[in-house]
Amino acid sequence: MMTNTTFPVEVAGVKRELRLFEIKPGVKIAILNILGDTELVEAVSKELAEKVASYQPDVLVTAEAKSIPLAYAMSTKMNNLPYVVLRKSYKPYMGDALQSETLSITTGAPQTLYLDQKDRELVTGKRVVVVDDVISTGSTLQGMRLIMNKAGANIVAEAAIFTEGDRAAWSNIVALGHLPVWVDSK
Repeated sequence: MMTNTTFPVEVAGVKRELRLFEIKPGVKIAILNILGDTELVEAVSKELAEKVASYQPDVLVTAEAKSIPLAYAMSTKMNNLPYVVLRKSYKPYMGDALQSETLSITTGAPQTLYLDQKDRELVTGKRVVVVDDVISTGSTLQGMRLIMNKAGANIVAEAAIFTEGDRAAWSNIVALGHLPVWVDSK
């Protein structure tokens, strides 16, 4: 049962109380922050790795920053499958990086994702599984899709710990659970 400030979840056998966060007046989401939560990352990465293995990916791709430990842990559970992190800021060493813009639900601000030039060869012509912690509006997912398309990658699956919001919109996502969005009815 939801309290005023948290929402209880159980995923991959691990229980957590997710803090509710108002993203705009009258609309709240449950915040999953896996950074530093080794127990949760280990449990969910094992289950997600098992679920996406049948897609026979060559590489995992995620966006900076919260889902990096998830991609890393999945990689280790998939015989050290390579993983690529799409960065949120451009650094000169990234060379001729590909980019796409997204809109973050948690910040409400546009953000740009970059594929480092050195990582392009890891994804070009390869079978890619796109990984995120939570897929809510799909904006980050769309940004990752755009970059993978520009790079000539073949996205074979999209995976997340949770989908959020309109469940029907995420029926094609490999996920371990679903989170509601709370809208005040006035």
